[in-house]
Amino acid sequence: MSSIIPSFFNGRRTNHVFDPFSLDIWDPFTSIANIQDETAGFVNAHVDWKETPEAHVFKVDVPGLKKEEVKVEMHEDRVMQISGERSKEKEEENDTWHCVERRSGKFVRRFKLPENAKVDHVKAKMENGVLTVTVPKKKVKKPEVKCIKISNK
Repeated sequence: MSSIIPSFFNGRRTNHVFDPFSLDIWDPFTSIANIQDETAGFVNAHVDWKETPEAHVFKVDVPGLKKEEVKVEMHEDRVMQISGERSKEKEEENDTWHCVERRSGKFVRRFKLPENAKVDHVKAKMENGVLTVTVPKKKVKKPEVKCIKISNK
């Protein structure tokens, strides 16, 4: 009888859990999703994105990772990519695992930033397992409105 909990170690995992938000380009402004086919195992990195008057602020939960294991990249068309990898726990021959809930593998999150993002001024810091990425906003000039005089002819 097989276990209903898949094994995450030594390639014994047979079914893959798919998180539709972990490999997409998420754009709240145009609702575009570009899901890529990745066969490697991955973990879910939970992200909060808030907008303040000064910036877009992303907070990403990456417990147990060092800043050297996480990357923040800006791609063309204002796409910000946050990625990393959590290594597998070393399994010793005499170990007996009773519960495996912590996941290992790669994660990739992509976000299409709005027009007002200053993509050349992005800052990132990591503290207590939380990566904070701050994308300052530039002032967007409001379109000029011209009144057109209506003639009788």
